[in-house]
Parts: sequence; C-alpha cells; structure tokens
Amino acid sequence: MSLFARILIAAVLWLAAGSAFAQPQRTERIEAELVAMSTWAAPGSTAVIAVKQTIQPGWHTYWRNPGDSGGATTLTWTTPPGVKAGEIVWPLPERQRLSGLMNYGYSGEVYLPVPVEIPTTARAGTSLPLTVKALFLVCSAEMCVPDELTLSLTLPVREGAAPPDPRHGAAIAPILETAPRPAGIEARIVMENDVLVLSAAGGPLAGRDPGPSYFFPFEGGVIDHPAAQTGSWGAQGLTLRLTPGGTTRAEGLTGPVAGVLATAHGAFEINAEPGAALAGTSGSGAMAAGPDAGAAAESATTEGAGLATFAQALLFAVLGGLILNLMPCVFPILAMKAASLAASAHDARHARRDGLAFLAGVLTTFLLLAGVLLALRAAGEAVGWGFQLQSPPVMAGLALLMLAVALNLSGVFHIGGGLQGAGSGPLSRLPGGAGAFFTGALAVIVAAPCTAPFMAFALGAALLMPWPMALLVFLGLGLGLALPYLAVSLTPGLLARLPKPGPWMERLKGLLAFPLYATALWLAWVFGRQAGADALGLLFVAGVLLALGLWLAGQGQAERMAGRRGLLHLAAALLALLLAIGATVMAARTPAADGVPANAETSGPTSAPWSAAAVEAALAEGRPVLVNFTADWCVTCKINERTALTSPGVAAAMEQTGALYLVGDWTRRDDAITAELQRHGRSGVPLYLLYSPGSAEPRILPQLLTEGVVVEALTTAID
Repeated sequence: MSLFARILIAAVLWLAAGSAFAQPQRTERIEAELVAMSTWAAPGSTAVIAVKQTIQPGWHTYWRNPGDSGGATTLTWTTPPGVKAGEIVWPLPERQRLSGLMNYGYSGEVYLPVPVEIPTTARAGTSLPLTVKALFLVCSAEMCVPDELTLSLTLPVREGAAPPDPRHGAAIAPILETAPRPAGIEARIVMENDVLVLSAAGGPLAGRDPGPSYFFPFEGGVIDHPAAQTGSWGAQGLTLRLTPGGTTRAEGLTGPVAGVLATAHGAFEINAEPGAALAGTSGSGAMAAGPDAGAAAESATTEGAGLATFAQALLFAVLGGLILNLMPCVFPILAMKAASLAASAHDARHARRDGLAFLAGVLTTFLLLAGVLLALRAAGEAVGWGFQLQSPPVMAGLALLMLAVALNLSGVFHIGGGLQGAGSGPLSRLPGGAGAFFTGALAVIVAAPCTAPFMAFALGAALLMPWPMALLVFLGLGLGLALPYLAVSLTPGLLARLPKPGPWMERLKGLLAFPLYATALWLAWVFGRQAGADALGLLFVAGVLLALGLWLAGQGQAERMAGRRGLLHLAAALLALLLAIGATVMAARTPAADGVPANAETSGPTSAPWSAAAVEAALAEGRPVLVNFTADWCVTCKINERTALTSPGVAAAMEQTGALYLVGDWTRRDDAITAELQRHGRSGVPLYLLYSPGSAEPRILPQLLTEGVVVEALTTAID
C-alpha cells in the first residue's frame, strides 16, 4: 500500500473518531437518522442524542398522545454497559385536523431529543456505539403504515466541553430550550355540567394575558380532542373549558390529569389535581382563540384524498347494502318482501308503486337513524352503528312489533282489505304504498344487528366526514339494501315469471310468520340479557297481553264483517293493549341485576373481559391476544362465535400458541369499546383483532370468520 493511501486512511479514521457518525435510513414515507447535538461526549456527562425525522409531504407521525388516531413513536435502545438512554423530550406537537378527527403529531422535519448518560468510566479517545430501533406510525389522510427503522450512531468520547455539531446542533438546541417542562404552575380540574373546567395559576402565567392557549393531555380519552377549547384569564392565571372524552364520560375524573398547557408565552407541563377552580384565573377577559396548527396544510393536502375516500365509502356502502340482503338479520323481512311481491306481481302499476315506496321507506329510515347518530356524536356521545339496539326499551318495542307483525301474517287480525286483485284474503301488511313504506322502514331497523362486508369501511369513514357527505354514504347503504326489490318491481319480465295470486298465498303467508316469531323470541332474549330476568318476565306478560288484544281486535273485525258492531270485542282489545303498554313500560324501567355482565354465558374458549391493560400485560408476557368485540344483538357475531371461534380447531390453536382470548361486550353501551372501535376505523361490531408480540398494531380479521382463518392467524402470530 502506498504512503499516500496510508495517510488518507489515517486521516479518515481520525476525522471519524473526532465527530459523531451516523447513516440515515429511509422508507417511501419517512427518512430517519440518529444524530448528536454535540461533536463528542465527555466522560460523566449527559449527551443529547436525537432521532431526526424527515417526513414526506402529506404524511405525519405522532406525539406521545396521538389524539383520536395513530400511535406514538417508540424507541428501543441498545447501548454499551453503563450508558443509559432517557425518555424522549417531546417538542410541542401540531394540531392536525383530519376528517373530523384531531391528531397531535409532526410533519416535515422534526427532532426527538433523548438525554443519554455517559458513565465516568468511559475512556477519552474511544467511541460509543449507540443503536435504537425506532417504530414510527406514519399516516396520511387515507392510510397508516408502521415503519420500523434501526438507527445507529458512533459517538466519540473526549475530555472537555464539546462544541455543537455543525449539522444538527443549532436545530436541536432550541427544541430543548422551548420543550414543555414544569414551571411551578398550580392546576385544578373539575367536571361541571358535563364540562371539564381546567384552571392554572402562578409561575409564568401570573400577571399577564396568556394569549391563545390550548391543553394537550398526556393520555387519550380525557378530553374530546376535536372540540373547541374556550376560556378566560385573570390576574393569577387562566381557565379553560374542555369537552370530556370517552373515558372521562364513562368513568369520570379518577385522578390527576397531566399534560402540556401551551400559551403565547411558552408551553408548560402541568398536573391538574381534582378540585374547584383556583382563584384569580378568570375575570380579566376572554381567551383569544388560535388557529389549529396544520389546518392549512390539511386543507391543501387532503381535499383530493377526502373526495377519493368519500367516493370509495359511497361505493362500499352500496355494495354493503346489497350484501346485507343475504345476512340473517334481514331474513324475516325478506319474508314480508316475498309476500308483497307475490301480491302485486301481475299488476305492473302497483308493483312499481310498491317498489318506489319500499325504497322511500328504506332511505327515510336510514336518514333518520343517521341523523340521530351524527347528532349524538356531535354532542360528544360515544355511539356507533346499531346504537339503538343497546337500549332495552328499544329492544322491548321491537320484540313486540315483530310479534304483532307475525300475528298479522298468521291471520289473527288484519290490516287492509284483501290481496290486491286476488280476493283471496287480507294482506299481511298495510294496504298499498303505505305497507311497502312500512316494510322498508322495518327492514332498516332489523338490519342494524348485522354488518356486511364493505360496510365497516363505509360506516367508519362516514362517521368521520362532514355531515352532508356522511348522510350520502348512509343513503348509499339504503340504496344497496333496497336495490334488489326495486329492480324486480320495475322489471315486467321478472314480475311475469312469478306465479299468479291464489289460495297458495294464504298458506305462504302463514308459513312466513314463523321467521318473525323467531325474531321476536330472539329480540326478547337480547332484552333479557340487557335488563335481567325480572324485566324479561314483564315483557312476556306484555307479549301475552298484546296477543290477546290483537286476537280480540281480529274477533271484532269478524263481527263487523258479519254485520254486527263488535264493540265489546274492540273495547276489550283496547284494554288489553293498554295493559300491554303498561307492562312494557314496567319491563323497560326494571333495573338490571348488578354484577352480571350481558355476555355472562359466552361459549367457546376461556375468555376474559377486554381492556387495553389486559392486552398490554399479555403482550409483555409474549402471548398473542385475540380480541372479539361482540354484542348479543349482533347476529353476525353470534354466527361467527358458533361456527368459528368455538370450533375444536380454534381451541387447539389457542392452546398451542398460548393465546389470550378477550371479549369486548357491546350489548349495552360501553364508551371505552366505542372508542376502541373508532380507533380501528369501525362504527360497530363485529371486530376481531389479533395482537402479536413485537408488533405495534393488531391484525384485523375478516368480519365473516371461518375456522381456517382464525387458526391461520393464530399460527402466524407466533412465527
């Protein structure tokens, strides 16, 4: 080797030993690098090492509390003996509004500094190899991708004060200077009239207008992140009025609330103890409102993506509505559709009228349900698709309604005159278009327990959209549900293939009553699971009284057809129906027995109630976790549990992999489960999650399960 080459190699090695050396790592979405604030580290000092992120336009990463979605960046260090890496010094995050959500995170270029203790035993002239496994959840308006990068840095050790690193020192130093830290501020928080009142006083807040201010909690679920934060200031500090989040609404204030209070004069860590508002924190004026950081960037980068998401959600809603016709919840209504089609099959004008009326009933009911759902969510309620079925009074009313319709099909009483143009007996529904409209409305109500493929994405996206777009998505779902019936009713060639009305329709009508009897029993069973055995007994009494009242009404109708007035029968029927209403009200008001979960008798593998803590504990032990979010009123859930989750093959796979099986029961309202469903882009059940040790995010299993799907997922979870 020549003398020149030796000198060149020596020079390179000397330069490498005199400054920190690192190599960036990158994906399509993010570039990351481990960098130092100073050129070297002295023995016994604390060096500042930062993870530098360069994030592509349209993407972002997250703060320690990601807000309504996402996940915080995590760092796992590998260091030489004696070297200790501390916690991330989190810069103040941006507020990133995204389709009705509020996330806390970073875009563009950001440094996450970490203090690293250098032992006194470190020898000057050597270098310390530092390695960190960084897991970033990188998200855009349409998707999130977990990017795991292994970053390395060789940090020289030398005596004396080190100068700033010429490439990164000037960028890291101001982050450390402005990073939120405690500043002697006293804080209190209290719930008043469903509003969280946060007061803070002392320290840098005393004696001046704080300017636009905002509170970033360290934990999710404490506040409603997208809601506006208003307040006032006083001589000693400020007061903020916050909308409670899902966890706070469900559990109340269970202890101190910690976070960052950002003002025009700096950001400060506070720990608000439960208690009345502090003196001197209001009275001097209203708080100035500041714009959301990142709002302009969001409007520029997500407008096109939002339209694409809307178009996809609308298409998936129509497809989901079509498939919903094949789901078991809608089967009883298919019976009513069949009777209606058979009755008007050979009268094209009536068939068209009925098809359009059925469509109107479906769309109107979807609009009403969607409007109530969106209004409740706008008011801060944690509700999702099928929310009405979490109410025992609604379940009781639906059970009795199904019983009444079944009795009508069985000929106990009649609504309307005769079969249209057939003269072979009374209709099993209201006459004409009104009956078709009612059938469409009923189809929507009983379809709520089912979630068909494509529906999960469509409904989850709709609940995050502005309300006009959300309502259009719900209308698309209704159009898909009504489309087969509408297509047949508007197609003369298909109608001509149906048999002509005749006596067979009376026999068909009686047969089709039995699916509705079964539906009434199922709804009553769900009501019993929600409200308890005493309430179920009262509902049975109401059912008997309803059946008696409708039978008496039918007898009165027969008396009038025979030329008699039938007033006695009708009066007795009215009395029985009033007693049935009274029994139903008593059943709905009967308190459920405490301590008995709605899903207390779940079959299948041994399960435990779902909680985020249970998931984390099992993953820490190296065990996979299968989570089943279900409800007793969800027919799809129950079919999956009977056919897949309780099969011998799944039980064997659970035992072989050591997996923990957790059940999140949404039969009754549970805001924590609602929040978890929303975190995974869902508005209702079923939702099946499989967590694998070492993976940041769970695998979402299909909504229609088979034994093979579950076994394969459990097997790959430990590979």
